[in-house]
Amino acid sequence: MTEASIIPSRSMAKAIERHFNIALYLLVLTGFGTLASTGGLDLPTVLLVGSALAFRGFQLLTRRDFSLPEPWTNVLTLAYVFLYLADYLFISRTFLRSTVHLALFAMLVRLFSLRRTRDHYMLAALSFGMVLAAAVLTVGSVFLFSFAWFLLVAVVTFVLMEMRHSLAEPTHANAMFKTDVRRAAVRSLVSPETSSPSIIPSNQRMANALLAIAPALVLMILAGTFLIFFLLPRVSSRYMSAYSSVSDVSTGFSDRVQLGRIGQIQQSSAVVMHIEIENDLQGAYDLKWRGVALSSFNGRVWTNSYEQTQLRPAIDGSYWLAPQFNGMPGRRFDGRVASAPAGRSIRYRVLMEPLGTNVFFLAEKPQRLTGNYRQVSIDSGGAIYDIDVDHSISRYEAESELPAIDSDELRLAPNLPPSGMDPYLQLPPLDNRIDRLAEEITASAPSNYDKAVVLERYLSTHFGYTLELPRTLPQNPLADFLFVRKRGHCEYFASSMAVMLRSLHIPSRIVTGFRGGEFNDLTGQYVIRASDAHSWVEAYFPGSGWISFDPTPPASIPLRNGWSRLQLYIDAAASFWREWIINYDAGHQRALSQDAAANSRHFFEDARNWVEAQHQALLQSARRAHRHFTHFPLRWLGGCIAFAAALLILVNLRRLVSTLRARALRAHPERAPRQAAALWYDRMVGRLARMGWHKSPSQTPHDFVAAIQEATLQKKVASFTRAYESARFGQSVDDAQCLPDLFDDITLAEPASSGKMRNRIAR
Repeated sequence: MTEASIIPSRSMAKAIERHFNIALYLLVLTGFGTLASTGGLDLPTVLLVGSALAFRGFQLLTRRDFSLPEPWTNVLTLAYVFLYLADYLFISRTFLRSTVHLALFAMLVRLFSLRRTRDHYMLAALSFGMVLAAAVLTVGSVFLFSFAWFLLVAVVTFVLMEMRHSLAEPTHANAMFKTDVRRAAVRSLVSPETSSPSIIPSNQRMANALLAIAPALVLMILAGTFLIFFLLPRVSSRYMSAYSSVSDVSTGFSDRVQLGRIGQIQQSSAVVMHIEIENDLQGAYDLKWRGVALSSFNGRVWTNSYEQTQLRPAIDGSYWLAPQFNGMPGRRFDGRVASAPAGRSIRYRVLMEPLGTNVFFLAEKPQRLTGNYRQVSIDSGGAIYDIDVDHSISRYEAESELPAIDSDELRLAPNLPPSGMDPYLQLPPLDNRIDRLAEEITASAPSNYDKAVVLERYLSTHFGYTLELPRTLPQNPLADFLFVRKRGHCEYFASSMAVMLRSLHIPSRIVTGFRGGEFNDLTGQYVIRASDAHSWVEAYFPGSGWISFDPTPPASIPLRNGWSRLQLYIDAAASFWREWIINYDAGHQRALSQDAAANSRHFFEDARNWVEAQHQALLQSARRAHRHFTHFPLRWLGGCIAFAAALLILVNLRRLVSTLRARALRAHPERAPRQAAALWYDRMVGRLARMGWHKSPSQTPHDFVAAIQEATLQKKVASFTRAYESARFGQSVDDAQCLPDLFDDITLAEPASSGKMRNRIAR
C-alpha cells in the first residue's frame, strides 16, 4: 500500500468541490422553489430571482465561473439598505414581504461571491430562512414534499461541506494522521502478514457511504418530526399569523360588497372549506352556507351596519344560536320572534381554509355552534362572528334545523310590513323602469309571498347566467342588467330581486355565502371552492320570519373526467394535512387516543369472540362425533381403519412406488440394463451378507470377489460380477438377462463349513 492510495488526491478534492457546489445550488433552488410555490411572492421577484438562479445553474453545468468582485459585494449590500427602506415604506408596505426581498437579494449576492467558508454557511442559512418564510405563507400539503426534499439536499450539502472542509484545511490532527498512515504503509511493506490495508478506507468509499446514509437520516428526521407532531398538539394558531397573507376571497364576505365582486371570486377554483355532514355518505344535500346579510344599498354597493351582540357560551363551551337568529334591528335577542316551521336537523363539521375572515359559514337556521372559540358574537342580520383574537376560524361544528316552508301559512301573512323594518325597505334613486317592471310582473299575485315567488321565477327564466363581467361598472348597474345585458351572475340576480321586493313594500336583504360544493366520496366531505360563492335573497313575512329565495338560474354542471377524480384524491390528501397536521390540537389528540383505545379494545374483543366461537364449534363437532360413534360403532371403526390404512399408504407411497419399480426392473432387465444390473448387484451383496460375507464400502467388486475364500462361491460371484459390469457399464442386454439365473446359483450354493459363520472380511 502506497501513500498515494491513502492521502486524498487532488482530483478527488476537485470532485468533492464540484459536488458540493452543485448540492449548495440545489439547496438554494429548493428553498426558493418552496417559497415561490406559496404564491406569496410577486411576479417580478419570481422572474428576477428565477433568472439569476437559472444563470447560476448554467454556470455549473458548463463549468464556467463568474463571481462578483468583493468591492462590488460591499457596495451592493450597503445600497440595498436604502432600497429595503423604500420597499418597506412605499412598495411592499409589509414587514414580511420586504424582509423576504432582502433575504433574496442577500442570497443572490452571496451565490455569486462565494469565497470563504462563512459564505457557504450564510447561504445555507438563507435557504432555510426561505423555507421558514414559506411555512408562514402557506398551510398547503405541498409544503411537506418540498420540506422533505429540502432536508435531503441539506443533509447531502452539509456532508459534502464537512468533507470539503477536511480536505481543504488540514489540521494538526490530520497531519499526525498522515504520519501514522505513512508508518503503517512502511510496516505493511516490511511485514505484509501483520498489516491490514483495509482498515483505512479510501475517501471515495467514505464519501459514498456518507451520501448513501443521507436518505436514511432524512427518513429518521421526518419520523421523529411526525412523532413530535402527534405527541405535542398545537396550542395556538396565532404564531406569526399577523405576517401571513390574506386571501382575496375574504373581501367578498365583509360588511361592504360591491356589485361584481362575487363574480370575480367565482372565477377562482381555490378551495375555501370542507364540510362533512353527519350520516351523509352519498352527497345528498345541496345547501346554502350562510355568511353575511347585507341590508343597505346605494345603487352600487351593499353594506351592513348591524350592531353585534356577544354570546355567552354554555357550560360545554358551545354557543346556542336558535333564540337569537331571527332578530330584527333595534331589538335585543329575546327569542320572541316567530320563525318558520321546524324541519329536519343536521349536524356538520367545517374545516376552514385560512381566508382571513372572522365569519362562520353555517347552514340556514343554525341552532348551535361548537369550537375552540372563547368570544363569539351575532348581529341582527343573523351573521355569526369570531371575535376571539387568539383563535382564528379553522375548525368548528354546528347544528342547523333546515326550514320547512309552509306555503299556505306564508300566503296568509299580512301584506303590510311590521314596525322596525324600515332599513329593509330603503331604496336609493334608481331607474323608474325597475319599479314598473316589478309591478308588471307581480300584477296577478294576491299575496306578498306569491309576489316573491313570481319575481324569483321570472328572473331565473328570463335572464341568463354568466361570469363575463363588464370592464367598467355602469352608472346604474341594475338597470343595465335588467334592460340591456340581461345576463349576469348571482349578485345581479339577488340584488335585482331584493330591490324589486322593496319597491313592492316587502322587506328584503341579500345574503352572501356559498352554495353546494363538490362531494368527495373518498373523505365524505363537500369541497367548497371560491367558484361556489353565491348570493341570494331573504324576504321577511310576519309570523314566519325570514324566508330564502334564489332567483339565480342554475349554471351548467362541469364535465367530470379522470383529472377531476385525481383532484379529489389530491384534495383528500390536502384535507388530511389540514385536519391532522395544521389543525392538530388537544381535541384531535384526545380523539386519536380514544380511537386507538377503542380499536384496540375492539381488536381484543373480536379476537376473544373468535376464540370462543372456534371453541364452541370444536365442542359441537366433538359432541356430534361422540353421538355418531355411539350409535354406529362398526361404521366408525371401519372408517378409522380405512383412514389409518390410507394414511399409512400415503406416508409410504414413495417407498412403495420405488419397491414396485425395482421389482419390475429385476423381472425385466432388458428394459433398463444399467438400472437392473445395479439392483441385482445390491441384492446379491445383501444375500452374501446374510451368508456371512460382508462387503465394505471401500472394496471394489473385484476386491470383494478376491476376499471370498470359498472357491465354489467365489467362482459364482466372479461370474455374476462379470455379467454385472458388462450390463452396468456396457449396457449389455444379454448379460443383464443372465443376472437372475446367476443370482439363483449363488443362492443355492452350500457353505463350505457346516453351519458356522464365516469370518468377516477385514474392513
